[in-house]
Amino acid sequence: MPGDEAPAPAPAVAPAALARAEQFIWLTARVLEQRRFAFHFLGGDADPVDAALGAYLGADGGYGHALDPDLRGPLSQPPHAAHALRILDGLGRCAGQRIERLCRHLTLVSTPDGALPLLRPGPRDHPTAPYHPVRDDPPGELLTTGPVVGLLHRNRIWHAWLFRATDFCWDRVENLRQGDPYEIQSAVAFLDGVPDRARASAAADRLGRLVRERRLAVLDPGRPEEYPPFPGHAPGERLFPHDYARRPDSLARGWFTDEELGRSLDFLAADQQPDGGWPLHRRAWAPGSSLERRPIATLEALLTLRAYGRPLGPTVSLPGPARPR
Repeated sequence: MPGDEAPAPAPAVAPAALARAEQFIWLTARVLEQRRFAFHFLGGDADPVDAALGAYLGADGGYGHALDPDLRGPLSQPPHAAHALRILDGLGRCAGQRIERLCRHLTLVSTPDGALPLLRPGPRDHPTAPYHPVRDDPPGELLTTGPVVGLLHRNRIWHAWLFRATDFCWDRVENLRQGDPYEIQSAVAFLDGVPDRARASAAADRLGRLVRERRLAVLDPGRPEEYPPFPGHAPGERLFPHDYARRPDSLARGWFTDEELGRSLDFLAADQQPDGGWPLHRRAWAPGSSLERRPIATLEALLTLRAYGRPLGPTVSLPGPARPR
């Protein structure tokens, strides 16, 4: 597999990238994304992020209220849980009673095979993206189960729910043959956290060959026509190496050469829009959802670029006022 070469020098991101992104965040983002930006890039405290995330927590221990902007309404849904765990993982706070309660909630909403559905039906309909259909009897999905299981393992959480859910993920990952790019992303999230590193490495190696053989990653952003969109996706909806390997320590990093990853990161840096945010390369279905998701995409882009050592430039403001003594 590629990825063993010495790293090439990273070209600099435009010095104003972080300052422009900051202005975009203050102008458009929800309180949660504003607090996350302050924590990750302005030296802010984790407590305000935690408090903002708590507004999405339901009485059942799950998360709802459009934490994932593609799912509207108050109902706790598995994609919301995955999103909450990513935030808590970034804070270093993926532990404690709330995780215990979340695991109890996941146990109650799991399918008979111990996995999480994409969406669970609720007592009344709430708007959801058309690519997230609501079914009366939904099956378990790697798309939702993989990231949740991977993040729980990554944070050394042990709960009875994890045993069957982990077995489900192993079965799906090791039998993926025609994977949707997003399903492979979820497989990577699982493999990056699961404790059996030798088995995870072997599974990741096979998935990397699948991604390359089926052209599921755009290896040359200058020639996108050579990488047709996956069936059912929007015309410009393609994944790049950085979408699979969001951090240098990801198992998916070994799927790509330094040159391929460098081009991917160059493309990501250049994709910042004049307003300072990053665009959404997926089907737009509701103005509110797109507006709320762009700051999330912007944060993810900045975190990925920083993880790979790309200089982002200074911010334009200092952290908020000090906490009263």
